[in-house]
Amino acid sequence: MDETVAEYIRRTILRIPRDEIKTMLHKWGFLSEMQLQNINFHQIKENISQDVVQLCEENSADIKQAAVLDIIYNHIYPNKRVWSVYQMNKTGEETDFFDLKDFKKKFKRLLRSALKNVTINFREYEDNAIWIRIAWGTPYTKPNQYKTSYVVYHSQTPYVFISASVLKSNLPLLCQALLVASNYSDIREMELRSHSLNSLKDIVFKRYSQNFQTYYPTPLQERNVTPESADIRIIQENKNERERIQRVNREVFGDGPQPKLEFAQYKLETMFKSDPKMDVLDKREPFRCLVKFSSPHLLESLKYLAPAGMADAPLSPLLTCIPRKARNYFRIREKKGFFPGSFVSP
Repeated sequence: MDETVAEYIRRTILRIPRDEIKTMLHKWGFLSEMQLQNINFHQIKENISQDVVQLCEENSADIKQAAVLDIIYNHIYPNKRVWSVYQMNKTGEETDFFDLKDFKKKFKRLLRSALKNVTINFREYEDNAIWIRIAWGTPYTKPNQYKTSYVVYHSQTPYVFISASVLKSNLPLLCQALLVASNYSDIREMELRSHSLNSLKDIVFKRYSQNFQTYYPTPLQERNVTPESADIRIIQENKNERERIQRVNREVFGDGPQPKLEFAQYKLETMFKSDPKMDVLDKREPFRCLVKFSSPHLLESLKYLAPAGMADAPLSPLLTCIPRKARNYFRIREKKGFFPGSFVSP
């Protein structure tokens, strides 16, 4: 067994929590049951990794087997990576029968024709998800197994989840290979990023049910009160306001937990509207801006803005519609001319 393969397997084992190493090796299936019984899984991880490497040496493991172990690890711990969502489109409405063997063949052929030093591994899972691991090299260097790209493609959908390598220059080539292999004509990033792969899937596959704003606040009715009842009225109004905020927040966000989204981006466009006599603008040109949101848990953060007193309830639809707008690349355009800062989503 090559020394680089042995070192890669050793480092992969060291990343796994000790209590889960045996289970993961069972899923790997490269070592026999008899070999696994000879490993003392109660010793320190360094010694466990050395024992595993020695057994892999006996089985003549190569980089292909090592890559499979790495895929299993990333499938179990997808939150170790940052994932971006891409959506593919076709020119027509025709639906093609998906052939996994043909998909793999086309994907490998395009990547290897453009870049010879690259290793590609596939693994299929029961939810129609194809996990692809790509280790990139250069014309003069071997593939770097420690800086890999991961692709999760659901064959019955146009959505692709990519965790790119450090070499961003390889991303266009990767996208082109996906288009050719899956018979799509266009691919676009949806400006959604998160460590939580499952949350991104919940959003784009509409497995996350979010309520939408149906409440419109009405102004308080003024009435005459006596000084003696002022304190009671203030306490009651504060209580009613807290209850209103909780009710409106529940109507907008629902009762369940929010998908763990860490990044969202809006592309906004509106028109300035000013008094013609002021002659502020010579031309009616749209005002464009890019608004980015980032947080360890973006949707949960938005959910608690109003209860924390940091925003009025209900929140602006520009914030509460983020999961829905994710499927439209967050392109929001104003239909009418309003003052700057007033945005209306179509």
